[in-house]
Amino acid sequence: MRTVERMAPLQDEMIGIRRHLHTHPELGLEEYNTSKLVASLLEGWGYTVATGLGQTGVVGTLSHGTGRKSIGLRADFDALPITEETGLPYASQTPGLMHACGHDGHTAMLLAAAKHLAETRGFDGTVHVIFQPAEENFGGAKLMIDDGLFERFPCDAVFGMHNMPDIEAGVFGFKEGTLFANAEGFDVVLRGVGGHASTPEVTRDPIVAGSAIVMALQTLVSRNLDPMESGVVTVGVFQAGRASNAIPQTATLTVDARAFTDEVAALFKRRIPEVIRLQAESFGVTASITAMTGYPLLMNDPAMTQYARKVAVDSLGQKNVIDLKRPYTGAEDFSYMLQKRPGSYLVLGAKSDTAQPLHHPGYDFNDAVLLTGAAYWADLTRDFLKSA
Repeated sequence: MRTVERMAPLQDEMIGIRRHLHTHPELGLEEYNTSKLVASLLEGWGYTVATGLGQTGVVGTLSHGTGRKSIGLRADFDALPITEETGLPYASQTPGLMHACGHDGHTAMLLAAAKHLAETRGFDGTVHVIFQPAEENFGGAKLMIDDGLFERFPCDAVFGMHNMPDIEAGVFGFKEGTLFANAEGFDVVLRGVGGHASTPEVTRDPIVAGSAIVMALQTLVSRNLDPMESGVVTVGVFQAGRASNAIPQTATLTVDARAFTDEVAALFKRRIPEVIRLQAESFGVTASITAMTGYPLLMNDPAMTQYARKVAVDSLGQKNVIDLKRPYTGAEDFSYMLQKRPGSYLVLGAKSDTAQPLHHPGYDFNDAVLLTGAAYWADLTRDFLKSA
């Protein structure tokens, strides 16, 4: 009997947990109730539990047998500042917040695997289940590492998983090397001289300067990159003024840049502030630029990715495993964990008839793949920690 079939009795309980988390979302570094729930469940299943890593992170540890190998499995559990529009009976009850990226599902999958492993064992070594805060904005993975994650909970390898609603449900995707982009961000405040809209000659208009900056930044990809390279530069915020007959004193912009190589990332990090400052100066406006926390390239270890793929093929069959052809332009702070330990990040297809894209106000995690992902975690753990 396959593991997913053995785990069938857990399905209703884990869907209930997933939907509870969906109803009660919490922002990064504020996941206090989520953290308490996860810790309480793990303790009840016999795990040794540590809390407070990266402020709200939780690690559960379960050892069995005499083996000295250890594996880390990571799930994220923060929500997003998005107003939900699903109309579901278990929709978010917190105005302006929702689980729009499936972190509720990631947490439920790892919890299901944790309970199954506690009940059935079948491995020889130690498994650390890592529940991470603040993936979306604050680099919770790095915060946990800075709090001694891998010193306190040694892992010979570490693995993570993300649902993808554009891939067929139950299909696992793998890619060696670069899987997610480097991300850099910049907050910009333009300061000019305000005045009446009818006398622009006595002002220094930050809106005009900002508009020029937006257009100039688009040339970084078209005119600064080798045509065989790729990157994305986006101005996601441009705010200024409140009256049609007044030129404001200030304007604010937020710039987001994505790259797939360290060289392109370094170019963006250097050129974006240069373009902003020089464009601003040409309009007599000053620019204050603050770099935001960015995430490094997520680089999957080739050997560990091949290994994780083999486990999926052995467990689910070749027809449920694909090789991803190209990296994603999104960013993932699991990259910090892969800088410290060998491992791999994989994706799980979660397509459905009603699936919406990640970060969409109508998105909901597909519960049909919950036990599929959980069973893979259990199979991976048992294979990695099998007796010599």
